[in-house]
Amino acid sequence: MRVFTSLRIASELGKISISLPVALSALTGYAILTGEVGWGGRLLFLGVLLMSCGSGALNQFQERDIDALMERTRNRPVPSGRITPRGALVVAGIFILSGTFILTMVFPVWAVLLSWVTIAWYNLMYTPLKRKSAFAVIPGAVTGALPPMIGWVAAGGSPLNSAIVFVSIFFFIGQIPHFWLLLLLYGDEYDKAGLPSLKNLLNENQIRRITFAWIIAAMASAFLVMFTVIQNRTFLFILLFYSFYLLLSVTLSFYAERELRVRSVFLKLNFLYLFMMVLLIADGLMRRGAG
Repeated sequence: MRVFTSLRIASELGKISISLPVALSALTGYAILTGEVGWGGRLLFLGVLLMSCGSGALNQFQERDIDALMERTRNRPVPSGRITPRGALVVAGIFILSGTFILTMVFPVWAVLLSWVTIAWYNLMYTPLKRKSAFAVIPGAVTGALPPMIGWVAAGGSPLNSAIVFVSIFFFIGQIPHFWLLLLLYGDEYDKAGLPSLKNLLNENQIRRITFAWIIAAMASAFLVMFTVIQNRTFLFILLFYSFYLLLSVTLSFYAERELRVRSVFLKLNFLYLFMMVLLIADGLMRRGAG
């Protein structure tokens, strides 16, 4: 029972629900280039997962005071007292060192360096900036763009290749409406925690309009990926169908009711990113099989 409790605390510290998609996005970059998953892809997935969990645990150590003030986060391991701040820091270190070991032993040094850059950007730049600027999410979105690049360079690819650049742009843009939809859902809690947000600068309708514009930008970047990276016509058709459905749903919702149905749009947008990753991996595997 104690072991199970410890594992549960570690998974909560590592924000496993976020870290799993991060690792999947790294695997996406790897599979696009290699056309396979194999042991290399599995080890990459594990290595990036551990690095992401370490970054998440470090973030919870850094924001333990803020987390204690918000209803959504007050039951996290540190503010709830299930683990001490020092214990959280130790867990973060174990995650990061384990991930670094796996990536160093198997992949080129650039994959390791990019992983460390991602952690540094998230924990040393974005996390402190959130306390100072309502627009921290824009530079912070770089952390969403880097994992696919990590997978690509782990497979030996150039980070300047147009395919991975377009995929990274897609992930970068998607972070921004994702955060602002969360703001629309939980904005009052950000105020209670004393965090600057767009709610201090704009009214809710203005935030909805800005979020709507960023969703359109995310859809445009999705089309860019579809028409330049995906080669399987069936996968392309499926993604186009869902993308037009999402675009129509968001547009009709916004213009019919003058507001976004926030939770519904949040879930649909997240599904697009998950769906895109799965089909990009499948497309890579199909290309190799056809070859």
